[in-house]
Amino acid sequence: MHVLLVEDDETVGRFIVEQLQQAGHECTWKVDGVSGLAAARSDSFDVIVVDRMLPGTDGLTLLATLRNAGLTTPVLVLSALGEVSDRVEGLQSGADDYLVKPFSIDELLARLDVLFRRVASESSAAQTELTVADLRIDLLSREVTRAGQPISVQPREFKLLEYLMRHAGQIVTRAMLLEHVWGYHFDPQTNVIDVHISRLRQKIDKGFPEPLLETVRGAGYRLGDAPVDAQPGTSTDSVSQ
Repeated sequence: MHVLLVEDDETVGRFIVEQLQQAGHECTWKVDGVSGLAAARSDSFDVIVVDRMLPGTDGLTLLATLRNAGLTTPVLVLSALGEVSDRVEGLQSGADDYLVKPFSIDELLARLDVLFRRVASESSAAQTELTVADLRIDLLSREVTRAGQPISVQPREFKLLEYLMRHAGQIVTRAMLLEHVWGYHFDPQTNVIDVHISRLRQKIDKGFPEPLLETVRGAGYRLGDAPVDAQPGTSTDSVSQ
């Protein structure tokens, strides 16, 4: 997750940046509204965190400017102004969330994660096709092709392939497949996954020079590389302005 932080308090800003980086996220930090607005307009971010009271351009003006320009990136407003009317004003200005100072860094990270996952989910739902190498599935027509050749798959095989393609390049475990493809929250101790993987491998790999579906011994399964058209230790301390 790449976060744009617009915060003029050096202590607060440095602390948030450090905590985001420790959590494995990338953070770009700007210390005033003007530079923050310029960064939001010129670069791509997953989430924006904006302090309400900023030099140059205040946080709500910055937010309203971005929304008027059509930018839909989720924004969380940080502010020492915590009255109901203040929060309502922030949300009505286009904020997706509003967190009052002093705040727990754990809560901030959790809220950012929720905003990021919501956008990722909406993007995934809007996607109509997935592609890995020369393998393609159309999520609307439910057609599967490889190198332009149609491949006939059964409904369960399609669901299995879709899940593998959404996690292309990653090791997918049996537990993940059982839960998300079969809806089991336990292992029924059957070879159902092995049978379907074997059938799917025959269909998408047989006759093609480069196999895409591999079994990772002792771990699970992995399909090809990352999709070419894919939509792209925490402290409990509190901080105040």
